[in-house]
Amino acid sequence: MTNNFGNSRVLWLTTFALAGLGACKSVKGTFTATPTAVISKRLPPMEITADSGPLAMNDGALPEDPLRMFKSELQRNVVEPTDTATYGYARLVVTKVKTVRTGRSLQAAQVITFLVPSIFGAPLEWYKTDIQAEVQMMNSNGELLGTYTGKGTSSVKVAMYSGYSQTDAPRLADVLALREALAQIRPQLDTAATRLRPLLLAGGEVNNPTLPGSSSSR
Repeated sequence: MTNNFGNSRVLWLTTFALAGLGACKSVKGTFTATPTAVISKRLPPMEITADSGPLAMNDGALPEDPLRMFKSELQRNVVEPTDTATYGYARLVVTKVKTVRTGRSLQAAQVITFLVPSIFGAPLEWYKTDIQAEVQMMNSNGELLGTYTGKGTSSVKVAMYSGYSQTDAPRLADVLALREALAQIRPQLDTAATRLRPLLLAGGEVNNPTLPGSSSSR
């Protein structure tokens, strides 16, 4: 009878712990959130492109994430709204990415203990991403007017209740790191806006939305 009770207790704890893996922090809205930090003098409307570079090989961010985030950042904080005419190109290029998973020994230890520590908030692991990105500003002829670089880091915890799921954590780590890199670039664009604006307008309207010599997504 004692053995049956012990086995039932183990089964109950394991089932409860596994069920709890779905009870993680919600990421609803996190992937689409863009901070509002408008530069002092907006730039003319531009064609917006992105090159994911090594980020395309990562297991986290979705293929559409870099362009979606860059568009949202520029349209909310950097460029003027437009219905038709655009003046030049803004291109995001992710140049370096490194993601490390740490704390997996904790995960192994928790499996041995039937994930009981995780019920009380102990983490399973962390996803840590470092990203370097640059924004290239070009006129309507594709001539480079300026390049601005930023770096971002993130650390996302996988845990029940106090962390994120193993499904969401890799993507969230990439998104948060890229968002930080864009935040570093924003004040550089603010400083350069006085010089960039007349150069973009002088270059005239864009006739072809595809950046010359580029196969980047739009």
